[in-house]
Amino acid sequence: MSDVATYEPRLQTLYREEIRAKMKNEFKYSNEMQVPKLDKVVINMGLGAAVSDSKKVKSAVAALQAISGQKPVETKARKSIAGFKLREDMTIGAKVTLRRAHMYEFLDRLTTIALPRVKDFRGLNGRSFDGRGNYAMGLKEHLVFPEINYDEVDQPWGMDIIVCTTAPTNEEAKALLKEFGFPFRN
Repeated sequence: MSDVATYEPRLQTLYREEIRAKMKNEFKYSNEMQVPKLDKVVINMGLGAAVSDSKKVKSAVAALQAISGQKPVETKARKSIAGFKLREDMTIGAKVTLRRAHMYEFLDRLTTIALPRVKDFRGLNGRSFDGRGNYAMGLKEHLVFPEINYDEVDQPWGMDIIVCTTAPTNEEAKALLKEFGFPFRN
């Protein structure tokens, strides 16, 4: 046994100590394992405009890596489409899947720092669930994250953020995400 204490993100501790008990009481689960939890967060960045310029692709991938703390996977075109000036195997986006501690850290930064910095933010759409307990949202600019240096950005990139939970219904997933501090509008 080592004397080094293992680090646990703030939201993970909150889930373990408070949210799980609240959810169990609210939805009358008979077993602790029935309580929904966060499974993963997928961040996807489409780089359609950067197809012609590989420098822009590299800067967008670097920005996604700074935001997520993990190396993104470049998504490539499967088919050539002449109308879009797209060739097969050309990089058209990047994505990252976050799990465990990285996921909780990212969600903490998203809800406490990034979303309040969004211009004219009125809350998240409460109907963006897929019917199986997963929530999807989009950001128009990646500049709201504190890891991005505004002066070094050549172009603002939008991104999709999908939060996957183990909740079987939208109501349970929404209650879980509200407990984590997601600012849904009424």
